[in-house]
Amino acid sequence: MTFFDRLVAETQAEREDFQSISVIQAAVSQGVTKDLYAQYLTQAYHHVRFTVPLLEFALEGCNVGDETYANALAEYIEEEAGHDEWILDDIKALGEDGEAVRAGRGGFACRVMISHAYYLIEHQSPYALLGMVHVLEGMSVVLADQAAGAIRAGFGDNPPNAFSYLTSHGALDMEHVKFFEDLVNCLDDPQIEDIIIASAKDFYKLFGNMFRELGEKLLSIPANQNEETNS
Repeated sequence: MTFFDRLVAETQAEREDFQSISVIQAAVSQGVTKDLYAQYLTQAYHHVRFTVPLLEFALEGCNVGDETYANALAEYIEEEAGHDEWILDDIKALGEDGEAVRAGRGGFACRVMISHAYYLIEHQSPYALLGMVHVLEGMSVVLADQAAGAIRAGFGDNPPNAFSYLTSHGALDMEHVKFFEDLVNCLDDPQIEDIIIASAKDFYKLFGNMFRELGEKLLSIPANQNEETNS
């Protein structure tokens, strides 16, 4: 068994728990309202804008012997630059204030997830970031493949041009998942492997909490407002 296979196997319960979150299930089967989609994009912006800084922070923590990982981080940094701007473009295409989103901050669950990433990199190992990468990239593929069509259909016959991040990021992350698999399979260090698995379990919960928070907001919207948003 490769390490990637072990990582997938040992985080299966956490992954299934993530995919069972009610708002994700609803998005896959029914789509979402414009308001909820805008809220999702807002939270996505506020974690994606930290992707490059987190990668750079992990790179700073690399030492002699970490050259393979350091080179991979440098490649990630180059490829991830500017993806937060894609999200702002989609938010603006929905008719929302993208600059207000830029000037704001993520919700509590989003902020906790980013803070935990910084904590793990600084106080445990820069390799812990790979647990976050595994979860966010893997689940982005799932969301793009399973939910994008339903979300787009929920906007009716003339959907806005607001799906560039969700669709293109899904396709891009399929390439990243293969890159990630090749990277972790050549680490060959049981201690680092355990760190990545523990980190991935954390991030399935933390990333899931971001969607649970979105679901709580949905429940707080009066039913007639939801109907008006979909109409």
